[in-house]
Parts: sequence; structure tokens; C-alpha cells
Amino acid sequence: MIIRPITDRDLDTLFQIATESGSGFTSLMPDKDALAQKIAHSMASFERRVSCPGDEHYLFVLEDETTGDILGTTAIEASAGHTQPLYHFRRNTVTHHSRDLDLRRSVETLTRCNHYTGYSEICSLYLRPEFRRANAGKLLSRVRFLFMALHPERFSDKVIAEMRGVSNAAGQSPFWDWLKAHFVDMEFGRATHLVGAGYTDFIDELMPSHPLYTCLMSPEAQAVLSQVHDHTRPALRILEAEGFQHKGLIDLFDAGPTVECALADIRSVKSSAPCTVQIGGASMRTSMRASSDDEPANYQHNQPILITNTGTADFRATITSEVSAHPSPEKADSALANTLIVSPALATKLRLSDGEPSRFLPLNQAAPALIRSTATELNYAY
Repeated sequence: MIIRPITDRDLDTLFQIATESGSGFTSLMPDKDALAQKIAHSMASFERRVSCPGDEHYLFVLEDETTGDILGTTAIEASAGHTQPLYHFRRNTVTHHSRDLDLRRSVETLTRCNHYTGYSEICSLYLRPEFRRANAGKLLSRVRFLFMALHPERFSDKVIAEMRGVSNAAGQSPFWDWLKAHFVDMEFGRATHLVGAGYTDFIDELMPSHPLYTCLMSPEAQAVLSQVHDHTRPALRILEAEGFQHKGLIDLFDAGPTVECALADIRSVKSSAPCTVQIGGASMRTSMRASSDDEPANYQHNQPILITNTGTADFRATITSEVSAHPSPEKADSALANTLIVSPALATKLRLSDGEPSRFLPLNQAAPALIRSTATELNYAY
């Protein structure tokens, strides 16, 4: 398996993925023209010289390099809300108090906001059901954090993920059903399609800007506030293990939670390390020693690692145990204090030359929830 930037030859497969993922997966809609534009935008973003985040969108694919099959996708939005508003509902508590009558009542409200404008957003994670296999979900999820660690100038110092909310097999959302009945006479599928296509004017025109009292909502709508789709639950556990937290902001359409974390606090960012590549023998097993938050840690027993090159348009990443890493005393004061010995075949696969920089993440640095979460659990996420 290899992660690489998407190219225009992936359009047909991306369309299949957008179709398979179903309603509510607004970052990929089954519209070939729109997907072709998304691919072109992504390719231009990888090629662009960037000193601060703008409208860049980085879309990656996971490829079986033996068969050429595309197993899934994953993406990063450099600056959410840069080209169109990014709205959420904020869950608040309002207290009404009468001093004379000595009565007090606290009620929950939802207030529309665009709090996350300018944050980087991880999105479009989808692992095709027929290609679920060991480490595929981990690779799709965690490679984005290493890419951001490699190129921090391209991203915000805060990262969010919008988790897919509850909807049924027919694509109906209990939360949207309540909004539809009272404010926006539009089917859920059409609303999400409009947003996925970049049209958000109807949000300002039709959706309430004043606080909504949740106690006046239907029991079905109240029950799904901040809840995730069953297929998204494993992905949420992975992000929570990375340090992401839900702080009360939910999706405008299906009430799914948005989670956030500072880039520097993401576990995979803190646990990964830069290194220098040395091309060695063709057959190797892992003997790891890598920098962590405090003291260096030792890794044995053929533990797999996630390894990347440091490119953008030619970015490549994979998970392997066919490496050997050790500290370089002569480079102790350098950011590249580790030497990573890789086989010629792996170096070619990752487009790495002898002496070039790389970054790696030992997967046994993962939080317990990440270790237990297998790729077979992960279908499509967010």
C-alpha cells in the first residue's frame, strides 16, 4: 500500500468512492465535473509554493501498487472557510432567572456560528469496504498528521474534523427532519449536495440565525445531537486517541460533532521523528530507536512504522517493517538525529535517495485505542 497525491487519472475511481460513500459525506459528492475540479485544485495545491495556509486542498489516495487498485482517500483542507463560510451550531446553556419569584431555569440552545474559520480540516477519509485490510485505516488517518508536521507553514496551528452525524440507510437525518419541518423545506440529500457543490447561500437565507431551544425539538432530533454515524464511530475513537476533543460545536445538517486539537498536540505529530535515509540491504526487519516527547524510546519485535518522504507533489508514504533505524551520534545536535536504513526497493517506492530526509512514526507509539482499532472496523468516516 502506498499513499500518494491524487491525479486526474483517478477521476473514475473517485467518482465510484463518492457514489459508494452515500449521503452526508459532503466532502465528496457524486458529480464528475465537481470531482474533476477538486482533483485539479488538489494537484495545483501540492505544486504551489506556500508560506501560509490559503485555499489549498490536499487530496490523497491509498493505492495497492501491485494491482493499481485505489483502496481509499483522505484529505486536508488548509484553511476551512477560506472560500465559503463554514457554519456550525454551538451548543450553549442559557439560564433564565427571576429574582423576585426566586425561579431559575437553565435550557440548552443551538446558535449558528463560524467559529472554525481559518482552522485546518482533515476530511474525506474513506476506505472502500472490499479493500479493508490490516493498517489501511491507520495509514489513511495518520498520514495527514505527518504531512502537516513536515509542512507546518501550509497549515493552521489548530486542526478540526467534522464527524458524520446520524442518518439512516435511506439518507434521512432525524436532526434535519426537524429543521426541514420548521425552517428549510428541502430534502437532506439535496441540502448536503448543495453544500458539497460549494453553494451555501441558502444557509444565510433560510436557516435560523437566532438561538434554537433544544427542548422544543423532537425527541428524535434531540437524541442525535453530537452523535456520530455507526460507520464513523471507529474513526472518532482514532481521533480521540490522537488528542482530538469535542467542544460543543455540531454540524448544521446532521448534528454530528466537530472535534479539534492543536497541531502540535496531536499524538502522531509528537511521536514521529525526522531522520536521514540510508539505503541498505534488500531484506531488513525493524529495530527502532526514535525521539519522543522526552527521552528516546526503544522499539523491537518487528514493529511496523509509517514512513514518508518530505515532498509535496511527489509525496509518498507507506507502512512497513522492512527498515532499521538508529540514532546518529555525529548528528546529535541536528533535527535529523536518526538514520533510517531502508531497502533499495522501499527507497524506490517512496522516491527516496541515499542521504535524503524522511519522517517516520513507530506504530507502537500509538495510543491503546489506536492499537486495538483495526482496519477491518473502518468503513467510511468523515
